[in-house]
Amino acid sequence: MDRRPGVSVRVKLTLSYAGFLMLAGALLMAAVWVFLLRYVPDRAMLINPDDTPGGVFPVRSQLLRVFAPRAAAVMAILLVLGLGGGWLLAGRMLAPLTRITRATRMATAGSLSHRVRLADRNDEFRELADAFDAMLARLESHVAGQQRFAANASHELRTPLAISKALLDVARTDPDHDTGELVDRLHAVNTRAIDLTEALLLLSRADQRSFTREHVDLSLMAEEATETLLPLAEQRGVTLDTSGDIAPATGSQALLLQLTTNLVHNAIIHNLPEQGSVWVRTGVRTGGVRPRTVVLTVENTGERLTPEMASTLTEPFQRGTERVHADHTGVGLGLAIVNTITRAHDGTLTLAPRPAGGLRITVELPATPPHS
Repeated sequence: MDRRPGVSVRVKLTLSYAGFLMLAGALLMAAVWVFLLRYVPDRAMLINPDDTPGGVFPVRSQLLRVFAPRAAAVMAILLVLGLGGGWLLAGRMLAPLTRITRATRMATAGSLSHRVRLADRNDEFRELADAFDAMLARLESHVAGQQRFAANASHELRTPLAISKALLDVARTDPDHDTGELVDRLHAVNTRAIDLTEALLLLSRADQRSFTREHVDLSLMAEEATETLLPLAEQRGVTLDTSGDIAPATGSQALLLQLTTNLVHNAIIHNLPEQGSVWVRTGVRTGGVRPRTVVLTVENTGERLTPEMASTLTEPFQRGTERVHADHTGVGLGLAIVNTITRAHDGTLTLAPRPAGGLRITVELPATPPHS
């Protein structure tokens, strides 16, 4: 936005310092003048040092002629000191603000790695600089994450398109190729591309928080998700165990159902080759000064994971070491969608590897107040 150029803050502070100093000097001169007049009569007899007769003279007027030039000189000195000292003091006081402004301009130009890092004592400018550095760090991390996400999404979308192109090229160059097999493979590839696109749209919708909030029971979401995925669990030889109490929360029913379904689906797919287990638990947690929360826990058996590997699974398109080669691995956005939906509902997501193998995922959301 274009604005007319104005007076700088440093000039304003300098004029304020000088004006205050001049006002204090004027009050001091006035006080001295009033003090002198209290002890000097309006007219007095002045005796000359020689023997000539004295006379009556207006002493106050004589005193004013002597006092006024000196008072004016003092005020002039105060004006020079006020302007010079005010300019230096204002520059010293505004130096941290100048560094913050420089860092802001560098961030606007695209340099998000620059930090203010004020080394002064803790004051208002130090708090502002620290808050600005924290904002830059979060912004840099967010931009880096978005860049990685865009690159990974482009790579994931390019893969089914490349496979489709290769299949079509084979069909064009080999007319005798089995058409039914080609159609089946194209259908599977296009289905994967559609699933990935829908997952990306769901991720964007959850991240923007563009949904209507309503009362939701996570225990019902868990039952519906396990009933929907029961055929898949039976096909893969995984036992589903669902239990828990009523878990009332506030949010989008569709998104929270997607969250629960993603967690149960991941727990089934990334499990033991045979005789695996999945435990789904819901409940309400209250304790101490912490607010009341609803808890959804999905735990499964499976391969051993390190805490470092578990912490990266919520990144988009991240999978475990052996998960990429498994069947039904999905599009790599399951836990990323869960993490985004959890944050959109002001909750927390915790991933912890089980000592015997597998993963324990806990979702905590603010509980609906009892009176609601």
